[in-house]
Amino acid sequence: MPITSTKRHMWDLNKLYKDDSDPNIAKDQDIIYRKSYEFINKWKDRTDYLIDAKILKNALDEYEYWAKEYGLSGKIGYYFSLKISLDQANPRYKAMTNKLHEFEVKILNDIQFFHLNLAKISPDKQEEFLNELVLENYRHFLFKIFEQAKYLLSEKEERIMNEKEKVASGNWIRLISELISKQQKITLSEDGNKKKHSFAILLTLISNKNKKIRSDAAKAVENILEKYLEIAEAEINSILENKKINDNIRGFKRADQARLMADDIDSNVVDNLVSAVSENFNLSKDYYDFKAKLLGQESLEYYERSADCFEETRKFSYEETVELVSDALRNIDNRMFDIFNDFVKGGHFDVFPQKNKMEGAFCAHSRLKDPTYILLNHTGKFEDVLTLAHEVGHGINNELIKQKQNELNFGTPTSTAEVASTLVEDLVMEKILEKADEKEKLNLIMKKLDMDITTIFRQTAFYNFEKELHSEFAQKGFLECKYIGELFSNHMNSYMGSASKGCENWWIYVSHFRDFFYVYSYVSGLLISRSMQTKLLLNADFIDNINDFLSAGLSDSPDNLFNKMSIDISKKDFWYAGLKTTQELFNEAKFLAKKIGRV
Repeated sequence: MPITSTKRHMWDLNKLYKDDSDPNIAKDQDIIYRKSYEFINKWKDRTDYLIDAKILKNALDEYEYWAKEYGLSGKIGYYFSLKISLDQANPRYKAMTNKLHEFEVKILNDIQFFHLNLAKISPDKQEEFLNELVLENYRHFLFKIFEQAKYLLSEKEERIMNEKEKVASGNWIRLISELISKQQKITLSEDGNKKKHSFAILLTLISNKNKKIRSDAAKAVENILEKYLEIAEAEINSILENKKINDNIRGFKRADQARLMADDIDSNVVDNLVSAVSENFNLSKDYYDFKAKLLGQESLEYYERSADCFEETRKFSYEETVELVSDALRNIDNRMFDIFNDFVKGGHFDVFPQKNKMEGAFCAHSRLKDPTYILLNHTGKFEDVLTLAHEVGHGINNELIKQKQNELNFGTPTSTAEVASTLVEDLVMEKILEKADEKEKLNLIMKKLDMDITTIFRQTAFYNFEKELHSEFAQKGFLECKYIGELFSNHMNSYMGSASKGCENWWIYVSHFRDFFYVYSYVSGLLISRSMQTKLLLNADFIDNINDFLSAGLSDSPDNLFNKMSIDISKKDFWYAGLKTTQELFNEAKFLAKKIGRV
């Protein structure tokens, strides 16, 4: 059954509120406040739930119900977070998000006693509760709280940490994003004429086959980044210092320790992953040397790492993109297809670029009962097809979790968050390649390799850069922008070789450096996904295992979930095996290029 309609190109936020002045916003805020303090006042001074499993079950049921029905700001916070992503410069949305933040922090400060008290349960009692059948649905939720206990502070101290975070970090991060997103520059466009382009569009033009177009766009990007270099220096030092203070107060010994603990993954797993990829950086260097030959150049400039090797003769409309994703999903699982169909028909996509709209793409969710929304900046490029597929993977993951889990288990740790997205992306890629001739196949494989090299090797180099950035800041206390540029350049050189020329300021717009140590999950997600695809090729029924995995949410640790699928992520050999698939794809590209006389 085909997708019935692709006419809805903008989010339908009426599922949340009619508009910004909907009277239900104020009514809902009053209800959230009242219901939050009903829970707080009932349990604040009680201790019986800390020693009796049945009473604890009752408390957890009520807490889960509060989180599901109300939470810190219910659908109000979700609504305005979506609105501001469409118009980052809107002062009304900034004001509203500030007010909501204050509202959320007040409730968070007063309700956090529940987590803190649970964390103080004695080790003997912890073990007893974890083995109680009556608490089975909350077992992993409790396990995580018990594990984090030694890093938690007193209630008053946690209140201070909550209240300072926005001004100490969040506002800085938003400042850089907003300043850059507002910028527009006049450069050569794809039709050869000079036009004004947003920063998001400039980032697509640097991949253009035409050297003049991508060079002109790159100069514009560099001008924008240089304009905000001093502000970015102040911003990155401020958030690094805030991170260092937080880690010291809590007792974390590694800069990435808080991330990995929150992601429920052992540091040895990530260390082995990063080490395995770093040992194979010659693959990515060889790839960029090969790509330079395809482009008729001795070497690449940094901004040319994703440059098109062939003239773009094909544009992918949004409608065609939807059909490609639809076909790929229909072939493997009706449940996934149905979820995607609902997204398209229900106004869950905001498709096209606009001034002040957040660049890039994301998939957003809030509570179990709230709709999933996906933001795109679709311009018709092949990469946009895979971007939509990637975000749809996240969305499918969300919806599958909703079908099986309670509110406290809704979500995915970072360590598994990119598995579904990469799986759907690869399935769509296979669908496109089915009908391609040799030249088009080479073109598409090169584009896919661009993305794989970026996902595996670039993100690993990013992770290594982050580690050194935090280490150097801890030693020096302040890092000049020039020195940060040198660090960044060194790590880009480690995986790109000579193709890293001119990258010194390009760290500025990389948002993930502010979302500390997130990037490893792209690497693990892709390589784990490839393992799942191998199993799926051997046995079509393995899709049921994949759906069980995607439905698990936060109900179990990633190690346990992967072990159930006979996937052992603790061994370096597992990651080596995943890298072989990229090498094989690269070998195919070299074979095709030679066959059609391009090298």
